[in-house]
Amino acid sequence: MRIWIGILLLLLLAAAAAFGWQWVVEDPGYVLVRLRGTSIETSLVFAAVALFLAWGVLSILWRLLRWPARAWVRAQRRRARENLAAGLAAFAEGRYLHAERCLAKATRQDAVRGPAFLAMARAAHARGDDEAAARALDHASADVAAAALAQRAKFLIERGRHAEALALLKPKATAGGLPPVGWQALIEAALAQGDAQTALDALPPLAKSQSLAPAALGVLETRVLVAALSTAASQARLNTLWNATPRGRRRQAPIIAAFARRAASFGQALAAMDEIESAQRREWSEELALCYSEIGPAELATRTRHAEAWLTIAPNSAALLTTLGRLCRDQKLWGKGIQYLDRAVEISALAPAWEALGDCHAGAGDESRANRCYSNALSILRGKQPLPLAGQISARVDTRALIVEERDSHGVPRLPKTG
Repeated sequence: MRIWIGILLLLLLAAAAAFGWQWVVEDPGYVLVRLRGTSIETSLVFAAVALFLAWGVLSILWRLLRWPARAWVRAQRRRARENLAAGLAAFAEGRYLHAERCLAKATRQDAVRGPAFLAMARAAHARGDDEAAARALDHASADVAAAALAQRAKFLIERGRHAEALALLKPKATAGGLPPVGWQALIEAALAQGDAQTALDALPPLAKSQSLAPAALGVLETRVLVAALSTAASQARLNTLWNATPRGRRRQAPIIAAFARRAASFGQALAAMDEIESAQRREWSEELALCYSEIGPAELATRTRHAEAWLTIAPNSAALLTTLGRLCRDQKLWGKGIQYLDRAVEISALAPAWEALGDCHAGAGDESRANRCYSNALSILRGKQPLPLAGQISARVDTRALIVEERDSHGVPRLPKTG
């Protein structure tokens, strides 16, 4: 089809040329050019051809005259790109001083000046020269102001100066002029300063930018929501935040635990219990099992009964056994608490379990064992191995009484776990 269209166009062009030539032959036109007594007479066709040729010759001469300058500019741009590439490679290799030298050469070219200064700032910051990094960012601000601002804030955060980073980013955030990395830096600085509301307000623009992978954004959202719920100023504010939390997030254990602890601090232990119990019915969580003992002194007997019922679901859960031990401790059931906590510390060395076990031994009047338990709790927090209690015959407690048959998603029995 295209061939036929091409042939048709050629025929039309040939016909137009034939008619045009016939028209020119009948009357080629007349052109007279007179300048200071000199006259030039010619036909219109010849004059048009002469002008076209003159324009072509002048264009060639102009290009020849510009060629050295254009070649020099191209060479400068090529060297700038080479210096930028060499500087970035040296930075990735950890040769920061060499990277700065290469990048300083690249900054002479306008096209790459901003990115080169940003990379220079990163290299100077990496080798600990904060003054050089600040100077490079000052120069970069002339070309890439938003990126330079975000980079400056990130440097402050890495140096632990979160308050300064927050003060730097907040004005731009109010005007909505932050790039995605700036919103992320604002969230990190706000979380470090305990300003959960600012972090919460920065989440929507960051999510809209789609600069983070869904998994990474989800982790950050969870951190922000946990901080916001944990620092809610009132029960009404807590309920507002909880109702505004997406349904999918309200099923996550860290968020439920944050809500439960804060609700309990406002005297709403029943609401905290209800959320934890509902979540445990949907899906078992070790974090929520431990949190069940951290919602205050209310409803201790009821919570103990519920926690004991969970033993049929998770008989070997160190977190659940720790919770049962804590609840017994709070009710001054020292012997029963010691039984649960002995099993907990043998299944998994948890510092809270050792601490609660120390409380139970102290309540029972055994100060020696209590002190050893407290020492073990501190050792675990320091990354050391706990020591067995004085008088123990075996370093492992028999937990077979807590073992029930477990099956995987295909119904195949699993081997029992004893610790």
